[in-house]
Amino acid sequence: MNLRNSTHVTEFILSGLSSDPNLQLPLFLLCFSVYMVTLLGNFMLVLVIFVTPILQTPMYTFLMNLSVIDIFYSSAITPNVMFNIVSINKTITITGCATQMFLFIDLAGSEVMLLPAMAYDRYVAICKPLYYARFINRATCFQLLSSIYTAAFVNALIHTYCAFTLPFCKSNRINHFFCDINPILKLSCKDTFVNQMLAFVVAGSLEVGSLLCIMTSYICILSALCRIGSSKRIKPLSTCASHFTCVAMFYCPVFFTYLRPNSAYSVEQDWVVSVFYTLIIPMLNPIIYSLRNQDVKQALTKLMASTMAP
Repeated sequence: MNLRNSTHVTEFILSGLSSDPNLQLPLFLLCFSVYMVTLLGNFMLVLVIFVTPILQTPMYTFLMNLSVIDIFYSSAITPNVMFNIVSINKTITITGCATQMFLFIDLAGSEVMLLPAMAYDRYVAICKPLYYARFINRATCFQLLSSIYTAAFVNALIHTYCAFTLPFCKSNRINHFFCDINPILKLSCKDTFVNQMLAFVVAGSLEVGSLLCIMTSYICILSALCRIGSSKRIKPLSTCASHFTCVAMFYCPVFFTYLRPNSAYSVEQDWVVSVFYTLIIPMLNPIIYSLRNQDVKQALTKLMASTMAP
């Protein structure tokens, strides 16, 4: 993709989180703290699942992939945000901006499609337990994950290519703290209706389709749980509650950002929502699963005890 030949602009300027110099240090420390907790929480979850034989099941394989996605998802944005907070020159090259947008769309798309795969895993485990080994096994996990990552890659490539072959001649200032698709399209001097419709239709299909799969799975799960004894509901409800909490946190801001009319676009609202789903959610996911999952908590306790033992 020849980015430089498609535009009069050679670099962009990111407006950042705030232009107030008094907020630079607090914002930097906040972002740094959130990023460190994100890395630590997700690395610990990956490590615990990887070294604990009892956790090497399809359910935890999906959870480990979610943590890996969150690590790269946060790393694609947060370090650059921290650099721009303390930097006088807040520029980013077109290639760097395109790379960031590609990684963001790719990883966000992977998470959008991974969450229904996790819901399907819970559906089979709870509603069709006798067929679990047949429907959910290593081969199935590999096929699902390969399909998810391939589809997310192609989706990100299409959006990035279409956005960065536009001519940018209005301004080179991105009114955002990272290279997101909506602020980028605002800078083009060409009609972006096709790009906007592409983003709306593709994002809508992925998000609505994924959410429908999740909701269908949970309707079946709740129906099955109503037919068993209350004492047997605790563990599956705990696992499902963790997953559903992550689903709600992820989908609500994404729907608000990408599936609203372009006329309703608001920079201030977009910033608040974007901060939540790019910085906060990757930090909260491992915390939610660690606190509500007894198997993970026990494995984590054993791992810490063995590490600290003389």
